[in-house]
Amino acid sequence: MTRFSELNLDPKVLEAVSEAGYDRPTPIQEQAIPPALEGRDVLGIAQTGTGKTAAFVLPLVNKLGRGRARARMPRSLVLCPTRELAAQVAEAFDTYAVKTKLTRALLIGGVAFGEQDKLIDRGVDVLIATPGRLLDHFERGKLLLQGVQVMVVDEADRMLDMGFIPDIERIFQLTPFTRQTLFFSATMAPEIERITNTFLQAPVRVEVARQATASETIAQELITFKPSRKDRAASEKRSNLRRVIAQEGDALRNAIIFCNRKIDVDAVAKSLKQAGLDAAPIHGDLDQGVRTRTLDGFRDGTLKLLVASDVAARGLDIPDVSHVINFDVPTHPEDYVHRIGRTGRAGREGKAITLALPADDKHVDAIEKLLQAELPRKDPPEAEPRRPAPGARDGSAPVAADAPAAGKAAAETADKPAAETADKPAAEKADKPARKPAAKRPRKQPETTAAAADASGAMAAEATDAPAESAAQERPAATPARSRRAQGGGKPRRDEPVVGMGDHVPEFLTRSFQPQTTD
Repeated sequence: MTRFSELNLDPKVLEAVSEAGYDRPTPIQEQAIPPALEGRDVLGIAQTGTGKTAAFVLPLVNKLGRGRARARMPRSLVLCPTRELAAQVAEAFDTYAVKTKLTRALLIGGVAFGEQDKLIDRGVDVLIATPGRLLDHFERGKLLLQGVQVMVVDEADRMLDMGFIPDIERIFQLTPFTRQTLFFSATMAPEIERITNTFLQAPVRVEVARQATASETIAQELITFKPSRKDRAASEKRSNLRRVIAQEGDALRNAIIFCNRKIDVDAVAKSLKQAGLDAAPIHGDLDQGVRTRTLDGFRDGTLKLLVASDVAARGLDIPDVSHVINFDVPTHPEDYVHRIGRTGRAGREGKAITLALPADDKHVDAIEKLLQAELPRKDPPEAEPRRPAPGARDGSAPVAADAPAAGKAAAETADKPAAETADKPAAEKADKPARKPAAKRPRKQPETTAAAADASGAMAAEATDAPAESAAQERPAATPARSRRAQGGGKPRRDEPVVGMGDHVPEFLTRSFQPQTTD
């Protein structure tokens, strides 16, 4: 098998590689480094975790060993889709260029422009950047790209997914036509192939594995479950996630949990924390300092569970990740390969578990079609049996876990004084005895004035002779508005009941009435 010493690398580079603990190159390194050293364009296609970073950093360091950087004109450019991947490439450059005097600058978002401007003004040999921040510096007049000798595009398919292809095309046009281009990607979508045909000159195609294949050292599982109700799908899914983590036990040393949406990242991380698990979120909306501290904690083992969006799915080199859990099934099948590629790296064994709902069947079918293999199915972990409520007798009906709390709430409600519950009209009506509604007397049409006067006098006499008790019984039931007035709002109610129409006879009853006749 080929050794690094057989790849015609500079002795200083070989010494740095040896100190890093590497002796033999990976297949992608073995096939990509020689043509890159010859100055040819390289199109590298390999699954994630195969050592693509070293495949372009080593020839880059080797070639830039001779020459000197000029202010604002970097000698080489490395484009990365995410801040984390750019920072990782910067770390790899520091490792392999430790024996040289080469300089580098890292241009990523979330960092002040001032410090980055100072580095560019001094001149750098290697400029590592995300497309957006690079164009920001260029448009501000702080950066010139006419001196780029080597341009590297890493994770080009991820650039496509994140919408960076127009920026990539613009950056290609800003660099010299005579540059050398090293283009690396895990998959080759038609749009990516169009760019390579446009901007690469007779590239050497290096493909060490079938496109979008998972490592054989990764054990894969698919857990499908049906929620009890549609509105409970998210909470029951988080419960299943916690059971999966508990079921794996000590075998789960650490894990990356992937979600499709940033809001789900925060919800899952919060759920795990409330369950007493060591978890932290990472996604694009977080401050760069928080993201860096979270990744550092996961790398050094102080953080066990990293809940991430796809911003962390590409290129993160964390060698010893025991598990990858897909809380959501990725909508693009290629993302599944990149996600599970975070485990089982460098020949280690890993495990990938995917949680799926019936609605995810079409995405699962697309993944299996891409992998040309069926994902092994597994039943969801069983829930822990519910414990009976304290004080429950044998043979009694099972009580839900929330029953004690509900019973306590009911008891507190029952113990409240009547004054606290008297503000509701329904409660007031329930406390009062039922009253008979007053009988409605039919309204008669008066025939003559005398008859009307006699009728009104009879009504007044009848009202005067009626006892107060019977009048109180015939009084109509209180309306909610009157109930509210009785509680203190509005005018106070009179204590003596109104009997009939009182002593006053309305004037309209004393008027003469002459019916009209028609001929």
